[in-house]
Amino acid sequence: MPYTRVSLKAFGGPENLVVETVPDRPEPAAGEVRVRVLVTSAAFTDVMIRKGMYPDVKDKPPFTPGYDMVGIVDATGPGATRFKPGERVADLTTIGAYSQYICLPEDRLTPVPEGVSDVDALGMILSAVTPYQMLTRVAKMQAGQSLLIHGAGGAVGTAMLQLARDAGIAAFGTDIAAKHDLIRRLGATPIDADAPETTLLEATGGGVDAAFDPLGGDSLSRSLHALRPGGMLVAFGFQNEVLGRGGSIPMDFVKLKLWDWLPNGHATAFYSIGAMRRRHPDWFREDLGRLFEMLAAGRIDPVVAEVLPLADVRRAHEQLEAGEVEGKLVLRVTEP
Repeated sequence: MPYTRVSLKAFGGPENLVVETVPDRPEPAAGEVRVRVLVTSAAFTDVMIRKGMYPDVKDKPPFTPGYDMVGIVDATGPGATRFKPGERVADLTTIGAYSQYICLPEDRLTPVPEGVSDVDALGMILSAVTPYQMLTRVAKMQAGQSLLIHGAGGAVGTAMLQLARDAGIAAFGTDIAAKHDLIRRLGATPIDADAPETTLLEATGGGVDAAFDPLGGDSLSRSLHALRPGGMLVAFGFQNEVLGRGGSIPMDFVKLKLWDWLPNGHATAFYSIGAMRRRHPDWFREDLGRLFEMLAAGRIDPVVAEVLPLADVRRAHEQLEAGEVEGKLVLRVTEP
């Protein structure tokens, strides 16, 4: 039976993403299940992977991108007994989810609870586990503290603001002016995207307990200087270099290590959801399960910018690079 997938033919621009028809569905191996993918994300991590700049992906084109997915178990391989056909599941795939069908080890999958939509469930995987783990596993923030996040109007940023509000943490977020109303609606204080260190300190009342920076490059320094004594800087991306706005991924790692070593009164860390999952797979399952519970209880409500068909994958990537997407951009792969 033929099916559709997206193939990245070469590292580079969105034009290298090609929608193609494959003659036969993949067959699950021992311990695997085949999943019919319902929805996947168009996320900035996918842009990094498309450009060949994502450290965790060693594959060379052609391959199918797609960092996360929600789908329905379609078939089970030998020895796979955990899920039955028809059950909804979620996974952080890193690559492969821009496809109508994907085979995955059953022990990687997390069941999706009834009563939540496919799109909302998708919003928990990459976009909510990332800020949840940065808040709880890395910075270990508590009620009454304060945080700053750059790109606050994006998918990870809007989830971070909601988690902060739920936990009683004061939040400040930088982004373009068009997203400031959204940031306010999520209970946070908006700040201009390019605000210098002095403005950040003034807007935050003298600094924050933790700063979360997906930008890298020169932004790391202003984030560090926006901290109160004893605060922590958590970097989790390299958007400036990926978009050609300066910065160097190797140098960013060096700076973070140096600042963490120096007696400057601050701590630094780099967060990667893939690296964290490899070290602590039990944490990923536990945290995603908890976020599904929060979603079902109405404590978090993913901000979805748009749901596009998989065929519009190039346009989705163009929108991501333009930096104008509010919340999460979703690709509908198949209908329920």
